[in-house]
Amino acid sequence: MEANNKQNVNSPNSGKKPRFNISWIYTIIILALLGSLFFNNDVSTKTPYSTFETYVEKGYVESVTVFSTNVVVAKISDSALAEVFGNDKESYPREHSITINIPSVEEFSKYLSQQKKENPAVAGMKVDYEEGRNYWYLFLTTILPFLLLILFFVFMNRRLTGGAGGGMGGIFNVGKSRAQLFDKGNAKDRTTFKDVAGLAGAKQEVEEIVSFLKNPKKYTELGGKIPKGALLVGPPGTGKTLLAKAVAGEADVPFFSMSGSDFVEMFVGVGASRVRDLFRQAKEKAPCIIFIDEIDAIGRARGKNLNMGGNDERESTLNQLLTEMDGFGSNSGVIILAATNRADVLDSALLRAGRFDRQIHVELPDVTERKEIFNVHLRPLKINDTVDVNFLAKQTPGFSGADIANVCNEAALIAARKDKKFVDKQDFMDAVDRIVGGLEKKTKIMTVEEKRSIAYHEAGHATISWMTQYANPLVKVTIVPRGMALGAAWYLPEERQLTNREHILDELCATLGGRAAEELFLGQTSTGALNDLERVTKQAYAMVAYYGMSDKLSNLSYYDSTGRSDYGFTKPYSEKTAETIDAEAHAIIETQYERAKQILRENEVGHHKLAELLIEREVITSEDVAAVLGERKWKSRQDELIEDNEKIAAQKAEQITTASETSAAKAETEPQSRPETPAEDGQSMNKD
Repeated sequence: MEANNKQNVNSPNSGKKPRFNISWIYTIIILALLGSLFFNNDVSTKTPYSTFETYVEKGYVESVTVFSTNVVVAKISDSALAEVFGNDKESYPREHSITINIPSVEEFSKYLSQQKKENPAVAGMKVDYEEGRNYWYLFLTTILPFLLLILFFVFMNRRLTGGAGGGMGGIFNVGKSRAQLFDKGNAKDRTTFKDVAGLAGAKQEVEEIVSFLKNPKKYTELGGKIPKGALLVGPPGTGKTLLAKAVAGEADVPFFSMSGSDFVEMFVGVGASRVRDLFRQAKEKAPCIIFIDEIDAIGRARGKNLNMGGNDERESTLNQLLTEMDGFGSNSGVIILAATNRADVLDSALLRAGRFDRQIHVELPDVTERKEIFNVHLRPLKINDTVDVNFLAKQTPGFSGADIANVCNEAALIAARKDKKFVDKQDFMDAVDRIVGGLEKKTKIMTVEEKRSIAYHEAGHATISWMTQYANPLVKVTIVPRGMALGAAWYLPEERQLTNREHILDELCATLGGRAAEELFLGQTSTGALNDLERVTKQAYAMVAYYGMSDKLSNLSYYDSTGRSDYGFTKPYSEKTAETIDAEAHAIIETQYERAKQILRENEVGHHKLAELLIEREVITSEDVAAVLGERKWKSRQDELIEDNEKIAAQKAEQITTASETSAAKAETEPQSRPETPAEDGQSMNKD
């Protein structure tokens, strides 16, 4: 019994009163209305007027009550109950009465007067006249409007509080902040910086903020001031929100978290009111941190495209936020963290010094950081020895942290679908293929000619990428349809910090290899090269209009880095320059197309072998290409980075080992001096 009692006390629902569900009120009202509708006939039974005349003429009616609403209630005498209601006494109405609808009170009065004169059986019948009331009409005209108003009020209250029965106090507190407060003692699943893999630079800057909050004297003694805010900027899925959760887990201060859309409501002035209330709560708990996720929901630039309309409510919310961050009021000890993947659309006043003092860029992880992220997400998985983290990191270029988590989860699902006890390397490869290319469609029927055309196309990509230095290294080629593609080739994009003209030209040449192989060896072109041509065209125009890599328009760039359409609706160049851009882009593409055909002519035998191998196996890897075309002459940049990182790690380990050996040898060679004891001093004194 004691154990059970303890368990009940510690249960999450212990000590909480059951929440009243207002839907019971709705149910009671509906039942009452239905009851009054269906059970009101228990007093009397409705009877046709012609039948009622027969009862009157036979003397069955003892008394009648005439209402002004053209309704008559007639009570049947006890001697005539069987003739009117039948022999089943249990079915009789309680008042032994019937209800009749009459044409009008005046005509019915004339009828009764005539019957009393002509029929002796009616002479003793009692007749009463009363003012009748239509209770349904009274209910619909008086009570129902108030009920509907109350129900609408309750409904809006529940909507504003974000759910049934709870929230922030309803419509009266609609202007209150909806921020979630995390104290250092109430977080069950705390996220710390140890749980955030990679992002070394971003973590360092955020750790400085946390360190300032923990020990402000360390910085203020030198005259430093606490930073007002930090903006986390980066592509989706790179870990901005995760980094904020780590700050909440590491900081020993209150942490307010909310989204930018939480400030916006259907009522005017609610956003600004919530901003004021948020900072009021933060100042009361200072020092503290406020985290606003997706701040671009309220922080968009003001005054842009006024002719297309604006949003005064959003702008007033932004104005209030700007005032609270750096206005006349003091908010010392309050640091604001915000996250967005669209920093280009934010208002310039929001990004100035004194508000968001620093912008922390959270970029896509490189190969080394992807390895760290894989190590984090592989912990809960049951993997075998075939899984190589370095290989997985190399196979996922351009993947964000969220993508890597999705790969690990998808690999586990694939292994479970195949009834495996462990997740192996092939499961991870299938997961990457599934995410990048889509689901395999082996049931799609293709003719022999279509299959051959796709094989020659994909073999053209593989051959040229293998024979050019700066093209992305090949991983795998398949002619099995995936998603919208009839065939696909997987490459390892070189994650370069700088891209030269030769790099882009080699990529253009490899991309055009599929169309070149179709024209050169099959004497035809197909629509299968649509995606290739789209990518090539965009890249060629970027070389000319953005990168200044053409001969006639060198060192000119028409790229708008702000993303705010500073040039408006007009192009920043003339029509003649536009014709030059078109001509230059076309010349670059034609040059690389002829180069692709030349490389294919020089490697015609190897290309045909790869195509036939694709038709036979449907999937070939880089090892198969190496067996046909020979080993690739150039090493990929990722391999060089991994080798350099391993060398640096080995040098650090060697330095630590050398330092420990040196300290140990020094400790052995130095003579150990013994301290003199009082006994020795006494002995020396006795000798003297």
